[in-house]
Amino acid sequence: MRKNDRIEDIASCLQELKLSTMADALQNLYHSKRFDEVDHVTLLDEIIGAEYDARVSQQFENRLKRAKLYGSPQSIENCRDSTERFYLPKDITSTLATLDFIQDGLNICILGPSDSGKSYLARALGVHACVKYRVCYHHCEEFLESLVALKKADYQKYQKKIRHYMKLDLLILDDFLLHTITDEREIKVLFEVMEKRSELSKSTIVCSQREPSSWASMILNDEVSANSILKRATKHYTVVIQPQN
Repeated sequence: MRKNDRIEDIASCLQELKLSTMADALQNLYHSKRFDEVDHVTLLDEIIGAEYDARVSQQFENRLKRAKLYGSPQSIENCRDSTERFYLPKDITSTLATLDFIQDGLNICILGPSDSGKSYLARALGVHACVKYRVCYHHCEEFLESLVALKKADYQKYQKKIRHYMKLDLLILDDFLLHTITDEREIKVLFEVMEKRSELSKSTIVCSQREPSSWASMILNDEVSANSILKRATKHYTVVIQPQN
């Protein structure tokens, strides 16, 4: 059998195995001037590497979509002290960029005034984490309202949803306590999520423009619930973003 026919047969087999990127890489390499000069190990490295890179890229895109972060332009590399803002404590963004906090199951509370860059930092960390972790981003009010409604409509589906949130490596709750929580059911759901994720050592990021000392007044003046939620949200890292005047 001629070499060309053998390559075509191998490529067809790869296609049948749903390894289309590997098949294309093999054919492209075969039709290049380098083919007869490439050793066997290099050939395997190039065609398998092409398939691997394609699958990793697709997995990353799928994770971004599931995280509700697909198309987000935020980059952790842009989260550094500048003429517009600075981050406290010093070099905290470099520390968080390692994503060790997810591996260790630590929480992050990001504080700062409106438009200071809290959401940008949280989303940038979320996008960065999607390379290897399961992530989900939510606005806190919508998150709580949807879970309360689901709990009332179908408790089994609610429990399934809670189990899903417990499996996430990173949950991001943006606009945390933006408005006063007046529904006791939402407080219970928020506490349940924070408590269970804490028990499982799963990381949660909350972003708030309100000082933690004022959280109790935002939670029906329920000191017990507020302190419990505060303890879990601020237990590990607290990042303060201060705009430059």
